[in-house]
Formats: sequence, structure tokens, C-alpha cells
Amino acid sequence: MHVKMILPALTEARSPLFRPIKYSLFPPLGLATLAGFLPQEWHVELVDDHVERLRTDDAPDLVVIQVYITNAYRAYAIADHYRAKGCYVVLGGLHVTSLPEEAAAHADTIFIGPGEQTFPCFLRDWRAGHASARYISGGGRTIEGIPRVRRDLIKRQLYLVPNSIVVTRGCPQHCSFCYKDAFFAGGRGFYTQRIDEALGEIERLPGKHLYFLDDHLLGDRRFAEGLFEGMRGMGRLFQGAATVDSVLRGELIEKAAEAGLRSLFVGFETFSPQNLKDSNKKQNLARDYAQVTRRLSDLGIMINGSFVFGMDDDGPDVFDRTVDWAVRHGVTTATFHIQTPYPGTALHREMTAQGRITTQDWDLYDTRHVVYRPAKLSPEALEAGYWRAYRTFYGWANIARGALSHETAKHSLKHFAYAAGWKKFEPLWDVVIKARRLGAMTPVLEGVLSKVTKKGRAAPAPRRSAQPALR
Repeated sequence: MHVKMILPALTEARSPLFRPIKYSLFPPLGLATLAGFLPQEWHVELVDDHVERLRTDDAPDLVVIQVYITNAYRAYAIADHYRAKGCYVVLGGLHVTSLPEEAAAHADTIFIGPGEQTFPCFLRDWRAGHASARYISGGGRTIEGIPRVRRDLIKRQLYLVPNSIVVTRGCPQHCSFCYKDAFFAGGRGFYTQRIDEALGEIERLPGKHLYFLDDHLLGDRRFAEGLFEGMRGMGRLFQGAATVDSVLRGELIEKAAEAGLRSLFVGFETFSPQNLKDSNKKQNLARDYAQVTRRLSDLGIMINGSFVFGMDDDGPDVFDRTVDWAVRHGVTTATFHIQTPYPGTALHREMTAQGRITTQDWDLYDTRHVVYRPAKLSPEALEAGYWRAYRTFYGWANIARGALSHETAKHSLKHFAYAAGWKKFEPLWDVVIKARRLGAMTPVLEGVLSKVTKKGRAAPAPRRSAQPALR
């Protein structure tokens, strides 16, 4: 049996603005996870259209395609091509869940919601010759005891961060602009692996560096405490994502730092209380953002700050104010977004009801284009401000200014090296990618992520603790 699993390239990855390194970071872990349910004797291919050539002159028995909003048209074209050949084609992912009727026209079977429970059911039915047209994830969701991720299918040399990992699903928050509530509708919206299973997967990964792709690594305190306790002494360096309130609450972030956390993606999003209320981002209300940056900086943790422009309380000054704050408070890297009302979200429903959606060209739903009528800005001013924010934040002067905001020379040097390396050396990244030598950059990344104490001295690795209690 021949199974081909495909992640089609996002439209923005094929545009003149394409930054190859941005789309060479992480392998398609979701597809590799589903591949774990396939019989070992089957011939399985995993193709990432961002980093390798997608051949379509074959005729697999089963084609599995993951669909995001800005790869939807390419995904549908690939699906139609294989169906015309007589291949059985299945589609799943965020966009399929949001617009199942649209996706169903291009597939023999679609999956709505997470696939860990529905994909094995489909395989059983398909092998028996009576697969359904639609499989909907509902109750009984779990990732405890599922098969190991098929990392043997991942071409590690094509990625800067092949050691990406996910140990939870979903997020406990309910922001109105986020896909999560639609994707996890009908069942649990946030759940975790068993701690021993998560630690076992970490142990099997080579090298030191890890990147947790979880939406909210600190979302379940008990699980996170057990995970970090089990990781102490492993000698790992890792990156992940968490919310403003979780950084400020208790000592969980200190436990993460002791376990090896060196860089954190934090969703600041907006400084406007009204914007936070309107987007149901209650976890950020009345929080001291500056305290978040101080606490992380004191722990030697670099910050990737996420900011959204174009919310209804944003005026023309929002771009410069946001950049200035981020630089002054030592945010190492920033990810700016134009607010985007994705189908399936509360934000999209609200804007549709208000008649504010201006296009349904999914290729433009990339957080770089304005696809709705802003309240206090013209679409042209919003897009211009977005691009200006990136140019200003990553200007040499602001990279240096942000680096010098830290108390120690080593942290300042780390900040400068990480920010400059990410944005200022594109030709070097392109050469390394074309030579398929991204793995050679791993020691450099690990060096930049090395731990420092508040006084700037490298901290000794703690001893490995006893195995924590298991969930």
C-alpha cells in the first residue's frame, strides 16, 4: 500500500517576499503524527512542499493533505489532480474544519477537528471498503497512548529545527480571533500527553535543542511542572510559547528556565484594554507587560513578542508606540500581524454580520494583507504601518538599542546575535538552505541559547531529579 502525505506550500511562501528560512524551520509534525497510525509495512511518503519538490506524476493508493487557509487553493488543486487519477484523497486541518463544505468538493473524505481519534477509524473503514465522506472529532479526545510520531519520515537535513515537538493539544483560552475554538468544537479544547510519554519522546530526540510548538506550553500547571521536573538535568535547550498571565503566575516560569527554557513566544497582541475586551483576551487584562519582560530577562530568557495591528481601538500611532515599547523593554524578536478574521472564528462571524469583510480570497488571509474594513485606519495606512513596524524594529539601531536594555553583557550579546541573525543575514541562510546544511547551524543556535545567570555567568546544569509522578 502506497500512502502519500502532503503539506502544500503556503501562498506567501511562494511570493516575492518569500524568506526561505522562515519556511524551513519545522517539519510537518501533524502529518508525521498521523503516520504513526499507518501499518509499518506500508510504503509512506511525507512531502513538505516548502522545502522539497512535490512530484505529482505518481498514483498512490491514498493521498493525505493538510490544509491551512493560505495553502487551500494549492491543496485543492493537488487533491483534484490525484482524484482525477483515481487516487483516494483525504483532506484535514484548520481550514477544512472551518469550511467543510468547500473542502468536501475536493476530497473523497474530510476530517473535521483533530485527527488522533478519527484517522484510525477512517483507516479501518477504508481498508474494509466503506469509508465515510466525513469524520468528525468529538468526545473521548486524548493523545495519551497514541503511536510514536513517525520521525523516520522527516528529512531532518532540510530544517533548522527538526527537533520540534508537541506535548499538548489546543489552548485553555478563548480569544475571538483564534482558530482554536472552531477546530476543537464538540470535545475537549485543551489536553496533554502523559508526562512519561512526553519525556520518553524528548529522550529519543538527538542533540540538545528542542522547540515546543504547543499553543500554550504552560497551560496545564500540573503537567508543565511534571514535564520541567523530568527535564531538569537532561541538558536540553528549548523554546516554546505561553501567555502573559502564565509568566506572571507563581514560579512555573522559573521551573521552565531551570529545565532549559531559553526563548519564549509571548502573545502581548495589544496595549489597549478595549481591544483586549473586544477580542476576549481576558488573560491579558490588567497585566503588567513590563513585568513580564523583566521577569523573563532576569531569567536569561529571550522574548519573541507577538503584536496585532488593526483592532478597532487602534489609531495611526499604534505602530510606532508598539515598536518603541518592544525595543525599550528588550523584546528580542517581534512577530507583527494585521488582524485577520479567519473563517470559523468569532471575529469572522462578528465582521460578517457587520458587513466589514472585503474579500474571501484565502490567499490574502496571511496577516500581511487587510481583508476587512478597519475602524480607525484606512486599509492602506494599516498595511503601510505594518511593514514600517518590521523595518523599524529590525533596523540596526533598534537591534542594538534593544540588546543594550539588558543588565548583563552576555544577554545583550545573545539578543543582538539572535535578532540580527534572524533578519539581517538572509543571503547566508539562502546559501545554507540550498546546500542542505541547516544542521550545521544547530551548534550556533545552541550557543546563542546558552544559559546565563543574572550576573552574566554561565550556570551549571542541575542534577537529574527523580522521575515525577505520572499523569
